[in-house]
Amino acid sequence: MPHACANAPAGLPAIRVGLISDTHGLLRPEAEAFLRGSDFIVHAGDICSANVLEQLAQVAPVFAVRGNNDKGAWAEQLSETARIRAGALWLYVIHDLAQLDIKQAGEAIRVVVSGHSHKPLIAERNGVLFVNPGSAGPRRFRLPVTIGELLVQGREVSARTVELVA
Repeated sequence: MPHACANAPAGLPAIRVGLISDTHGLLRPEAEAFLRGSDFIVHAGDICSANVLEQLAQVAPVFAVRGNNDKGAWAEQLSETARIRAGALWLYVIHDLAQLDIKQAGEAIRVVVSGHSHKPLIAERNGVLFVNPGSAGPRRFRLPVTIGELLVQGREVSARTVELVA
């Protein structure tokens, strides 16, 4: 079931940011289909295979951060954090939210995207929207297989997560 937060105003051109995390080497066809139409994709770590990034790059430009399970030469090229501009807003991406230093991220950050927990989350705190798209990779325990998106219009942003049929 989708989970959403904050409605963006109509009339402004929207930027669609596809959100994915914790693929652990598996890019499901349902995830790829959901991400089609994104202006760009953010992968919040635990990619576990360069092939996943190559497949995602066929869908839209990809920004990815390294997760705790990303090992090897391909993963060393990834940063642990990223600041990404989406229209008038700044996104900050980190794999493990527990390692976030919001002061280091910067005052201009409007959205923090994370992964690691495999649990989808959308929560706003002190004017910052925190989004974890959950895990789109192999099912872990009884947690849902999920993915997410941001819609950015001007200075407004909305987020949702969607459970994939797995």
